[in-house]
Amino acid sequence: MTDDDRDAQGPDDAPDGAGQRDQHRQPAEPRQPAELSGHEMLFGTPDDDPEPATDPEPDPDTDRRRGGLALPIIAVTVAVVTVVAACFVVFGDVLGSAGQPTAEPATTSATARPGAAQFGPSATPTPTPTPTPSGEPTPRAATAAPVDADLPAPSVASVPAGTVVTEGDVRSPLGSVAYHYRVVADGSNGYDVQYSGFTSTLPVPVSATLIDIAPSVGDGLTSYGVGSVLLGGPTSAPTSGGTTLGTSQPSYLGTIVTYSSAPSADGVPLEIGPDKVLAVQSVAWSIPPRETNIAPADSGPASLAAGTVTSTTDAGAPRRYLVSPNDTTDAVAARFGISVAALIYLNAGLQVLDDEQRLFEGTTLNLDPASV
Repeated sequence: MTDDDRDAQGPDDAPDGAGQRDQHRQPAEPRQPAELSGHEMLFGTPDDDPEPATDPEPDPDTDRRRGGLALPIIAVTVAVVTVVAACFVVFGDVLGSAGQPTAEPATTSATARPGAAQFGPSATPTPTPTPTPSGEPTPRAATAAPVDADLPAPSVASVPAGTVVTEGDVRSPLGSVAYHYRVVADGSNGYDVQYSGFTSTLPVPVSATLIDIAPSVGDGLTSYGVGSVLLGGPTSAPTSGGTTLGTSQPSYLGTIVTYSSAPSADGVPLEIGPDKVLAVQSVAWSIPPRETNIAPADSGPASLAAGTVTSTTDAGAPRRYLVSPNDTTDAVAARFGISVAALIYLNAGLQVLDDEQRLFEGTTLNLDPASV
């Protein structure tokens, strides 16, 4: 058969069987996702390979097959990624994928544990002490300068024993209570208060005390002062009593107060109830000068002794000194012409800072020997 004969031959003239095969050939039905293997889901099946295009228009059947496979492929991909990520989370440390351990904070240090596994945590964090900021030096007791050893020890003589430094009579406004008092030196820089001739017509116990600020009759006592003592209950026979004052400098106690010591207010008139003031009287002190080898005299402000004299004695000598910043014991003592030992003697328990013995700013120092 020539080429012209073959060109003239139509489809029906094809070799036996060929035309029928072409006519009965149908597109393969797409397989469901459940029938596909993992390899076929990811890379497709042989039937999915497109044949060489002979028609410029897309094949609708091919598009449907591709669309049907897209969702299963995406689902499988997501599942695989999820499983792999879970493996990293669960087995990451064992597989060595977690990386190097994070460094310990700067405020801790690690102490190795003997026998710890080399692939596990091998140290226990322990706190590192934080440096304490430097602050003020610790206060300490003042000490005398070495040169003071060559000087006489500072001293103030005691008032001779038996010296009466004050006395007087007390009588309540209505005369219900009366007694005599006096304060006597004990010869050891102390004083005793003595009461005599006590009588009372009140139905309650009566006491007396020395106070610096005077109350008024009828007030309620808010402080028991110094040397408080029970005088007694109702009596017409004079009685005596006394006590020791708890101070070596009693002259600041300007008032003697008589008050009720009733144990309860029940059945007692208000005017003589517990701690009610019954009588008030001023006290005039007459403490003789005491011999001393300390005689302060102010030479004026100086370096490291620039404080202020806040009060003076009747004779004009400095009595009180207010410390300025950076004042030292040496400089202050030199300003007033006394030794450091004398300054310490006048101010028992004096506290200072550092080796220079700096005094605390704002402290008031005593310079009066009579106040010791």
